[in-house]
Amino acid sequence: MEKVALVTGSSRGIGAATAALLARRGWAVCINYIERRDKALALEAALKDAGCRVMSVQADVSDRGAVQEMVRRIESCFGPVTLLVNNAGVAKQQQFQDITPEYWQRIFDVNLGGCFNTTQAVLGHMLHAHAGCIINVSSIWGSHGASCETAYAATKHAIIGLSRSLAAELAPTGIRVNCIAPGVIDTDMVKVLGDETLDMLARDAVPLGRLGRPEEIAEGILYLAGAEYVTGQVLGVDGGFII
Repeated sequence: MEKVALVTGSSRGIGAATAALLARRGWAVCINYIERRDKALALEAALKDAGCRVMSVQADVSDRGAVQEMVRRIESCFGPVTLLVNNAGVAKQQQFQDITPEYWQRIFDVNLGGCFNTTQAVLGHMLHAHAGCIINVSSIWGSHGASCETAYAATKHAIIGLSRSLAAELAPTGIRVNCIAPGVIDTDMVKVLGDETLDMLARDAVPLGRLGRPEEIAEGILYLAGAEYVTGQVLGVDGGFII
């Protein structure tokens, strides 16, 4: 069966590093994006120049119809998705009392609802093939919690519960479901914390003494994609993060 991967939210950061690594390791890859078309197309062009099979599709993962259309386009171009990496997510630092109902709903719609929509969209073919792999991107905040990150942490905790429960449900069908929990990774998402806070976190909370790189999360995802006896697990890639 053709190795076909869908990596959501993959125009930059962890998603882009993952899409690039999978493509260079022989996967046909769909680069999904919602806003950064320029970055998605640049990544697609670079990978095609390297001889990789890639395509890019704009779709908001919280939009069920858009997700279904994206999956149809992937199937038409490459065949059924055999590896789903649910990476798309949004985050914002905010005190709990300042969170609006609209933002609360939006972050759940994208971070958790996106996993729901994409997983259901690809699951039919996986069930038919009795094979497939789903990797959900959570966070250290999904297990530790974090001040001023209540909404984000709640979605990432839910993703861990989703992953473990779905792994138990789908294991008899040959489909594996795992979760990866990145630590503080050097991406645009964490740059909003500011250099002083990031330096403090690297110095005081990460035993390895530095921020992680997106490519290091991609390596963890690649491992889970190929680890055929691993399911229902949460792989922490966090430099030994402590609080």
